[in-house]
Amino acid sequence: MKAGPAQNQAAGRDQLVSHAGAAIRQGSKSFAAASRLFDRTTRERAWLLYAWCRRCDDLIDQQDHGRKRTGAIDPAVPVATIRQRTAQGLAGDATGDPAFDGFGLVARECGISSAMAEDVIGGFALDSAGWCPRTEADLMRYCFHVAGSVGVMMALVMGVSPDDGETLDRACDLGLAFQLANIARDLLEDHAMQRCYLPAEWLAEADIPPGEAMKPHYRAQLLPVVARLCTLQADYEAASRSGTARLPFRCRWAVLSATGIYGAIARGVEQAGAQAWDRRIATTDGEKTRHVLRAGWQALINRQPAASAPAALIGRHTLMAMARTPA
Repeated sequence: MKAGPAQNQAAGRDQLVSHAGAAIRQGSKSFAAASRLFDRTTRERAWLLYAWCRRCDDLIDQQDHGRKRTGAIDPAVPVATIRQRTAQGLAGDATGDPAFDGFGLVARECGISSAMAEDVIGGFALDSAGWCPRTEADLMRYCFHVAGSVGVMMALVMGVSPDDGETLDRACDLGLAFQLANIARDLLEDHAMQRCYLPAEWLAEADIPPGEAMKPHYRAQLLPVVARLCTLQADYEAASRSGTARLPFRCRWAVLSATGIYGAIARGVEQAGAQAWDRRIATTDGEKTRHVLRAGWQALINRQPAASAPAALIGRHTLMAMARTPA
């Protein structure tokens, strides 16, 4: 018997989900662990979103799941390719790339807009152009591009209404916290790619010349700069937690698990001091399990929204306006 359109569509979705699941298992053990706590539909949609982000990042860096360089980088080509394939995916046109086809699928299912996608792509464009932040505001603008905006998308994936601005604000805060943790952990890797996400003004205050932050003789001066970054990460992490009570239980559990895991990475960097970049800071499987169990308890008892984020933090709408203004 010949398969009907509905069966073919379901089979196509299953293939895209299978590809996305493989991408997250290879690219991020932390997100993969947290995503298992979602219900099946939310989990699959989270995988599809992750696979698009991972594929875009790999195109910019010419890597395979963030690890292996696959060729020389032509700065203009990857961004143009990302924009073209993303537009095709959003339009429902086949791209020949399951990551972009899957993104189009999850965007249609969850109401992710082309403007939201462009917020993320704008961060990849900054990387491709060799951009580095001058001020803390520049740093947060970049973090919004590559992570805060993804947090907003993830909230939609979890069923948050586009009109629920408070929860979207907190989802953005969580994305910012994740990215700040990544920056603290990956300073040496980014330096090897001639990138630095520490604001130039911070480095100047520490008497660290441009491009010299990872030199051994500047390590002592670097530590207060990284501590400042980790304090900022902790502030956004704390702000993000106030929005989890508005999520369904399983989503709340998954988000709190990921929050604990990534927060531990930032704290691990700060605690390691001058040895923080001698090896890649990561959480063990046992530590991940403890964070998941702790988050389950927190999800059970944390059912009332807490106060809004401190006014000192840069809010989502301010960051969105900054992100959509040419650098």
